[in-house]
Amino acid sequence: MSTSYKDLGLVNTKEMFAKAVEGGYAVPAYNFNNLEQLQAIVQACVESKSPVILQVSSGARKYANANLLRNMAKGAVEFAKELGCEIPIALHLDHGDTFELCKDCIDSGFSSVMIDGSHHSFEDNIALTKKVVEYAHAHGVTVEGELGVLAGVEDDVVAEKSHYTKPEEVIEFVTKTGCDSLAISIGTSHGANKFTPEQCTRNANGVLVPPPLRFDILEEIEAKLPGFPIVLHGSSSVPQEDVDTINKFGGALKDSVGIPEEQLRKAAKSAVCKINIDSDGRLAMTAAIRKVFVEKPGEFDPRKYLGPARDALKELYKHKNENVLGSAGKA
Repeated sequence: MSTSYKDLGLVNTKEMFAKAVEGGYAVPAYNFNNLEQLQAIVQACVESKSPVILQVSSGARKYANANLLRNMAKGAVEFAKELGCEIPIALHLDHGDTFELCKDCIDSGFSSVMIDGSHHSFEDNIALTKKVVEYAHAHGVTVEGELGVLAGVEDDVVAEKSHYTKPEEVIEFVTKTGCDSLAISIGTSHGANKFTPEQCTRNANGVLVPPPLRFDILEEIEAKLPGFPIVLHGSSSVPQEDVDTINKFGGALKDSVGIPEEQLRKAAKSAVCKINIDSDGRLAMTAAIRKVFVEKPGEFDPRKYLGPARDALKELYKHKNENVLGSAGKA
């Protein structure tokens, strides 16, 4: 028995992306695995009046249970109303790698899915993406495809090397698949260690400075696909204050570096209308929890350490919406 996303109060990404491309901002796509993350996302987006995409990875479905996640998304819609702002909310499968997984998500109420066939040949990627698009569109669900490979680790997605998207392939891919948005590789990367120290320079304070994003590739893709929604994965900025807090209170993060926020803001003003952020949220929560554990070693009530973690995450996401993505006030 399938469930329509419309019955859950969700929307697909079609109108979201059209408004974002026209308005020069990007819709935040925040991953969640548990209640506290979801509360923080909804509170931040209601307070900043931002549309939002709730992202669920294959790993999150295994961790939290698919039925629970779907009903949590429905609860998120009701929670936003309760907080006083009926923001557009989409439920999106992040890095789906098979038709069967995408179909299962569509049947269980997801309003958007990503089919990541970037590990296949160009021809096989087209065939797989097209198959997902045909099934999804029959149910009013939007589809994100991917060309190019991002390095790094995110849940079940692992790639040692990145491969930039080839602009000469994008028209054929989009035309033949019918996908609604396209994830591209221009130098972003998954995880909290997006680059090796050898790939970076160091500033006067010894802090790693990553190589700049390939805006030349983005501009070439924009020229070939004018107005078409572009997606950036692996776009966490890895705030050094959170890394420092984690390490101060017993962590062991070494050479963590992310994408500078000013580069993401520049990207958000282009055809990039969806920016994925996951690692930053993990860092903010971990920093807050480690701080409580060290400063209050006798604390054992989960609410007393997950509560501060949730609050830190909310503030991070409000900052992203208001100062990086430009999505605040666009709900």
